[in-house]
Amino acid sequence: MNYIIRKINRDEINLLEDFLYEAIFIPSWYKGELPRDIIFTNPKLYNAIKNFGSKSDDYCLVTEVDGKIVGAVWTSIADEYGHIDDETPSLSISLYKEYRNHGIGSEMLRVILQHLKSAGYKQISLSVNKENLHAVHVYKKIGFKIIDGGDETEFIMIYNFAKKNFEVDSLKNK
Repeated sequence: MNYIIRKINRDEINLLEDFLYEAIFIPSWYKGELPRDIIFTNPKLYNAIKNFGSKSDDYCLVTEVDGKIVGAVWTSIADEYGHIDDETPSLSISLYKEYRNHGIGSEMLRVILQHLKSAGYKQISLSVNKENLHAVHVYKKIGFKIIDGGDETEFIMIYNFAKKNFEVDSLKNK
């Protein structure tokens, strides 16, 4: 599949609402549909996109396939799921279902990690549902570590750029 990864344009920031909704892990046992307005009514979710682009630590990449934006990865320092302190950006990543399992997410992650490392950040954090075993495995393989601070449903994970356990190039072509 041919795709390009590029920085988001200001007039595309509203698409983060779609990708935030897509990023919500829904366990297989959950029946029904998750209401879309949860991204606005849950403050921890909404803070991942609220006023995005207005802070110097906000950074977002999108992926295009045939001119259509199909995924986004973004970081921000805000009181959202995954937030650990005011120096560590928290990461969100999402692809539309039909574009998952093609290596696009890994490549988006590789590119944003390169950016954050070159921008001088010491670490990055994220939140992942404990039942999302696939994502937990992927993040651990990359070098994210589970830390205290999660709740009964979420792990908080951090990736420390100073550690030598991962080079961002190791995600290439996987």
